[in-house]
Amino acid sequence: MVRLQLVQRARQEFARAFDSASKPAIAAAPGRVNLIGEHTDYNDGFVLPMAIDRHVVVAFAPRSDRLLRASSLEFGERREISLDALAQRTSGEARRSARGGWFGYVAGVAWAMLGAGFALRGADLAIAGDVPVGAGLSSSAALEIAVARALSAASDLPWEPRAAAQLAQIAEHEFAGVACGIMEQLSVAAARKGHALLIDCRSLGIRDVPIPESARIVVFDSGVRRELTTSAYNERRASCERVVAALRTRDSWVRALRDADDAMLVELAASISPVDFRRASHVVAENGRPAAMADAFASGDLARAGRLMMHSHASLRDLYEVSTPELDALVDLAVEQPGCTGARLTGAGFGGSVIALVEAGSVERVMSSVEAGYEQRMGRQTAAFVCQPSQGAFLAEAAS
Repeated sequence: MVRLQLVQRARQEFARAFDSASKPAIAAAPGRVNLIGEHTDYNDGFVLPMAIDRHVVVAFAPRSDRLLRASSLEFGERREISLDALAQRTSGEARRSARGGWFGYVAGVAWAMLGAGFALRGADLAIAGDVPVGAGLSSSAALEIAVARALSAASDLPWEPRAAAQLAQIAEHEFAGVACGIMEQLSVAAARKGHALLIDCRSLGIRDVPIPESARIVVFDSGVRRELTTSAYNERRASCERVVAALRTRDSWVRALRDADDAMLVELAASISPVDFRRASHVVAENGRPAAMADAFASGDLARAGRLMMHSHASLRDLYEVSTPELDALVDLAVEQPGCTGARLTGAGFGGSVIALVEAGSVERVMSSVEAGYEQRMGRQTAAFVCQPSQGAFLAEAAS
């Protein structure tokens, strides 16, 4: 459930920004942690994310004109754009003026919805959130999906999580310039309370995976922020695409690294760069881990699930090269603690957060030990919190 205080902050921002005494409706979308399956989504693979009890909340009301106005409490800024100008997809002028920063995500979602033929009304949106920005917890996807949920309701449009996720992904590509996969948006839109979501990123098929009652997911924020549009994220994706192109010269049926196996990569090794080989090797191995972890959860085997997390982190560190000393330190500190069965970076890497799989009775001790050890070892502080598996995007009156 979204915190009442966060809803109140969004409503207060609505009243202040738009000088309105009316009571706006509320849409919310959660952040997410990816339990396992990193950098597999844009390779048509499998992922196992979980929505968390941190949210972006949008207080909203429809307008009688074609103006989209949005105010961000966190960024202290109000922006607006005409939906008619935004709908002129060929001119690019409205898109250029709306790009950049938080408003680019808002305008990008509206632009994608208009392009898909949705009849949007103008709307006023006031945005507040408690998903840490740049921590690898999908704050941008939470914003996109919360805005999509609000715009759909303001325009009396049906809500379909998969379609909304696909449109939000288009917004991320076209406005933010990040060639992301579908995992963030789909998990934020479609998650079920108490469950992780096993996603086939090719078919968009989903399966709810219950989180064992004995397990707790603890997030440790490294304090190192990364900006995906200026990071090496897009270069990693290009590396995967080069390997796929090389594979297709031998096997024309290959569409993505999801279709490859270790033997195929070994046969190709002499014709691709060592860096591309390592990165493809990570993806091929990682792609089997989400289903294996779902099986471990089904049998309550936290030790096996933890081992899978450790293998994933080592691969991300050594083969995909997206970890940092801070993330490695947090993983090492977490698994040194009794009751912690595994840990790994979550999200794209290059900074952000680590998640740890912890037995329920050990949470407080693990958190305090890692917090103290991180400050001593790295000279930094970590913000640590337990996250509950939460539901995807919703209207406040529909929350359960």
